[in-house]
Amino acid sequence: MRSDQDGTGTGPARLAPPPTKGHVSVARLGRHWYVACRTGELGRRPLARVVLGIPLVLFRDREGRAAALLDRCPHRNVPLSLGRVDAGGTLECGYHGWRFDGAGRCQLVPGLRDGGVSADRAVAAHPTREQDGLVWVYATPDVVPETLPFALPPHAAGGYTTVTRVVDVEASLHATIENALDVPHTAFLHRGLFRGSGTPHEIRAVVRRSGDRVEAEYIGEPRPEGVIGRLLSPSGGVVEHWDRFVLPSIAQVEYRLGTENHLVVTSICTPLDDFRTRQFAVVSFRLRVPGLLVRPLLEPLTMRILRQDAAILRRQAESIRRFGGEQYMSTELDLLGPHVWRLLREAEEGRPPKAADAVVEREIRFLA
Repeated sequence: MRSDQDGTGTGPARLAPPPTKGHVSVARLGRHWYVACRTGELGRRPLARVVLGIPLVLFRDREGRAAALLDRCPHRNVPLSLGRVDAGGTLECGYHGWRFDGAGRCQLVPGLRDGGVSADRAVAAHPTREQDGLVWVYATPDVVPETLPFALPPHAAGGYTTVTRVVDVEASLHATIENALDVPHTAFLHRGLFRGSGTPHEIRAVVRRSGDRVEAEYIGEPRPEGVIGRLLSPSGGVVEHWDRFVLPSIAQVEYRLGTENHLVVTSICTPLDDFRTRQFAVVSFRLRVPGLLVRPLLEPLTMRILRQDAAILRRQAESIRRFGGEQYMSTELDLLGPHVWRLLREAEEGRPPKAADAVVEREIRFLA
């Protein structure tokens, strides 16, 4: 890729060379887990989903376990998601009635005397796992994954209120994650909702990078201005703030203010294709005020911010297409985006993860 995105954003800003047509921040990480849907979306009817450009059909087998197959019947290429799940928990093609179990094995070809059971007629099956109210799918079929999906923080048992919302973004996985972890844009794109007073603050940022993640800790940050900041802490104060990225697609923002106020937003991003990303935003919070009172106010404000981000990312992607590729100019305020890109590229190329990198401390100023 021809851009400053490969660097770490340190040193003076520099204009990247003109991009080669088609060079964009797109990474395709196949041997990883992604969220296909929420648990409640998956019933007895087949559910069509796309992960990393792969059409999948999800359904529940006889034992009620989630299963994911390539959404194409090997007989005549008809999407299996157009079929139905029979009483025995097999997926029946809607064209000729071929039936497949959760492992993709053909269990019946109607009209054949032997029933048609044959390993040659199998459909590629993707490992699945239900966890934290989400259905995770492994992007590489017919393998035994060596890892587990990302686990959400165990907040539900500790008096937290948790809300999950899904937003589709017309942007690459990298652009979506960078946006979720980018502090400076909030004072402008979300002015009045979250930050935007125009007051600059000197704070210290500590960036820590390890094999599969990078984290920025902001030290000495005042409570963000705007409606959401005042809602979370009417009396103000100094917050503890962390932004994190975890491979392959997790962006997490955490705020603490004192011992009572705590907010964690975990954005689990599923790349549908190169320029479409589905964002499963899990918001968990515990406040001095009961969550049942705050949720009706916080939820629509959060959705408004997510929609603003989705709109600007769509325009960003349109601009990249218009100019035939990317061209970035980064400064020391672009703390995590370059690190995220580096981790994505290393994982895509199969480079072994490093145990840890040096901790980077940086004094920065941004608008509250």
